[in-house]
Amino acid sequence: MDIELVDGDLLDQKVDVIVNSWNRNIIPWWLLLPQGVSGAIKRRAGLAPFKELGRLGAIPLGQAVVTSAGRLPYRAIIHVAGINMLWRSSEFSIRQSVANALRIANEQGFHSIALPLIGAGSGGMREAKVLPLILDELKRHSFSGKVLVVQFRR
Repeated sequence: MDIELVDGDLLDQKVDVIVNSWNRNIIPWWLLLPQGVSGAIKRRAGLAPFKELGRLGAIPLGQAVVTSAGRLPYRAIIHVAGINMLWRSSEFSIRQSVANALRIANEQGFHSIALPLIGAGSGGMREAKVLPLILDELKRHSFSGKVLVVQFRR
């Protein structure tokens, strides 16, 4: 697996699929005001991926599901349940989210994937703690393509 750390916008990456750090999908998406990565995806992709997500029901903590990419140029969006019902991330939710995003990418035949810093931002964990967890978890799994870990810089 080729892992690259990128400073920039997740939605500007040239990959097959991006990862949306989402919640457990228990509260209807239309009642939420997506922030951070999810908010940016909603603004640029449109509502289609979120309507699909709503039809999939609750997502266990750390699990992942796939939807279309809406108006975005990707083959799909992988949504990971990176935060618990209290809107907080943990080492478990981050590691499991990474593992399950890679599992889906492999199953779907994607060759490149871009991940945000799952669990940072709205998840409440510091980027300096999240990044090593993501990188360590990536090294524990196999993926034949390229993985971009995207840090947003203002």
